[in-house]
Amino acid sequence: MNFIRRTVLGMVAVAAALPAVAQDDSIKVGEINHYKRMAAFAEPYKKGIELALSEINEDGGVLGKDLEFIFRDDQGDPAEAVKIAEELMTRDGAVMFTGSILSHVGLALSSFAAEKGYLYLASEPLADSLVWKSGNPWTYRLRTSTWVQAAMLAEEAAKTDAVTYATIAPNYAYGQDAVAAFKENLTRLKPDVEFVAEQWPALFNIDAGAEVQAIERAKPDAIYNVTFGTDLAKLVREGGDRGLFDGRDVYGLLTGEPEYLEPLGDEAPEGWFVTGFPWYAFEDGTPEGTFVAAYEDATGETPKIGSLVGYMTAQSIAAAINAAGSTEGDAIREAFEDLQVSGTPIGDLTYRAIDHQSTLGAWVGTTAVEDGMGVMVDWEYKDPAPYMPTDEEIGEMRPAE
Repeated sequence: MNFIRRTVLGMVAVAAALPAVAQDDSIKVGEINHYKRMAAFAEPYKKGIELALSEINEDGGVLGKDLEFIFRDDQGDPAEAVKIAEELMTRDGAVMFTGSILSHVGLALSSFAAEKGYLYLASEPLADSLVWKSGNPWTYRLRTSTWVQAAMLAEEAAKTDAVTYATIAPNYAYGQDAVAAFKENLTRLKPDVEFVAEQWPALFNIDAGAEVQAIERAKPDAIYNVTFGTDLAKLVREGGDRGLFDGRDVYGLLTGEPEYLEPLGDEAPEGWFVTGFPWYAFEDGTPEGTFVAAYEDATGETPKIGSLVGYMTAQSIAAAINAAGSTEGDAIREAFEDLQVSGTPIGDLTYRAIDHQSTLGAWVGTTAVEDGMGVMVDWEYKDPAPYMPTDEEIGEMRPAE
């Protein structure tokens, strides 16, 4: 009798607990990033995700459940990132995964996604090979194409009298893609242009003095810079001290992003034409201004480009799962094809079926120092469509599916 009584009571207890379990159920997404190694970008990115999640879940969640992100740190190591992705999908119940800032990590995750049939939204990796030469059915990308941003800078450079150029970029997938894109676009617009020096410092290990000397020896009319983070800070300071930028046009990919420009303070370069994120100049009541205000209210901090990317990452995933009407990987993958995400800080966003690239554009403008802080002035937001390769060119680059 005691055994029967214990069994019945146990069954009652389990039954009583079931509703609570159901109420706590959520749709889980794995988020893999370099939270320690690249905290300046990754932490605002995470806060942008958390802001979007709070709004999504307050509005009813996704398919009637809360949307939940499981954040994991890969230390910037491709092998570790792949290991984490496997754990998230097979052990932690994630329906897909997202993340990565560094392109070589993103490429590893993309390859793994294709091998296993897992959906991967590459939120931040900038190497265009993710969606073109190494593209696959299971990988989509949110961040603006490197080709597009480089083409915007090349368009401005082509308007000047400069003929000889030096380039400097970190020696990995993103830097290589960024230089190739600028050279191809500028040469097409100005066939007589000549590239007289190419510098390839190791990522986050730049010898700024040696790089500045090498560029100065080449005597270029203008400079194209792809360094960012601590590498950018060292280049700006060393180049400024040695007069490298005096009398030269400089074009900076990512240089106008707050993560990299604001830490320079009053040492920020002036007069560079750059891509970035001028959050401080958005008007109240605009989609961008509304995002900035909500982010500041939620975090007590000013936003970075990473904040925007994180916010739109969560918005995109919620829209895809809702459109799929399912948490099955195949259904989410198909939903991403020509998916339109409404209500983002830049308006409607679409994920192109032809190459799985989003239609996020870029802000371009000129650097200046105001009140002891580097900012972008004379800026504008540019749509990416006029700068993209043709559909035929993309079809030739992207592997057949």
